[in-house]
Amino acid sequence: MARTSTSKKTSLIEFKGTTLPVVSVTLHSLQSGALAGAATELFGEEAFFDRDAAILELDRIDAGEVSEAVDWAALCSTFSQHGLRVIGVRGGSDALHESAAAAGLPSFTAFKRSSRRIEKSAPAAAVQDEPVQEAAVVAEAFSEPPVVQPASSPTLVIDRPLRSGQQIYARGGDLVVLAAVNAGAEVIADGSIHIYAPLRGRALAGASGARDARIFTTRFEAELVSIAGIYRTFEAGIPDQLASQSAQIKLIETQGGTDSRLSIEALKTN
Repeated sequence: MARTSTSKKTSLIEFKGTTLPVVSVTLHSLQSGALAGAATELFGEEAFFDRDAAILELDRIDAGEVSEAVDWAALCSTFSQHGLRVIGVRGGSDALHESAAAAGLPSFTAFKRSSRRIEKSAPAAAVQDEPVQEAAVVAEAFSEPPVVQPASSPTLVIDRPLRSGQQIYARGGDLVVLAAVNAGAEVIADGSIHIYAPLRGRALAGASGARDARIFTTRFEAELVSIAGIYRTFEAGIPDQLASQSAQIKLIETQGGTDSRLSIEALKTN
C-alpha cells in the first residue's frame, strides 16, 4: 500500500506584529545646514549612536515656513554621521509626507504619549535663571515597555582620567566617573552621570530622552552640560557662584508642564 506524505510545506514568508526600539528625533527646522550645525554641537564630530533606527518627528515644523524643496538626502546624511539610520517620518503636513515618500521615507502613524504625573518641588535658591538653549535636534527613545522590567539598570564605573577627544557612553544606565573629565573629553549616559572629580569637558545625561536624569560633579568647570537634549554651553565662563564648586544639573518643568529648563545649582554635601 502506498504511503501518503503528511509533511507540510514550510512557508518562506511569515508576518508578525512586533515592537522595536526606535529613536524619535524631533525637528524644529528642515534647513539641512542649520540642523547639521546643531547636531554637531550637540553630539560632537563622532558617531553618538550605534547605527540605531530613527524616525523624524515633523509636528514642530510650520508648514508655512517650508518654502522650498526639502533635501531629505542631506538630512539623512547628517544623522547618519552621528550613528542614526533614518527609516521614516511622522507627524507634520500631508505635503511633507508626500515629499518624504518621494525620497523613499515612509510615513508612520503618530500616536499620543500618555501623560505622566510630575511632582513639583520648591525651587532651590541657587537655581540659575539664565537663558538656556534648546537644540534644534531633540532625540528621545520610544518603545513599548517590556513585559518584564529588569531589576536594576546597569551602571558603568570609570576610574581613570579622560583626556581630550575621549568619549564614554553608558548605554541603558548610569555613569560613575572617579577621575577628572578633562577639557575636550565627553561623558554620555542614558541615565544620570555622577562625577566625583572635576568636570571640565562635556556631560550629556538622559541621552535616550530620560528627562528625570541628572548630572552631579564635585567640581563644576564644564564646557557643556545636557539633559535629554536640552543643553547649555559655557564659552563665556562658569558663573562665579558655581565655578569649581560641587553642583547638580537637572530639568525643571515650567508651569503647565509644557516645557522644561535646565537648572544648575550648587550641591550641598553637608
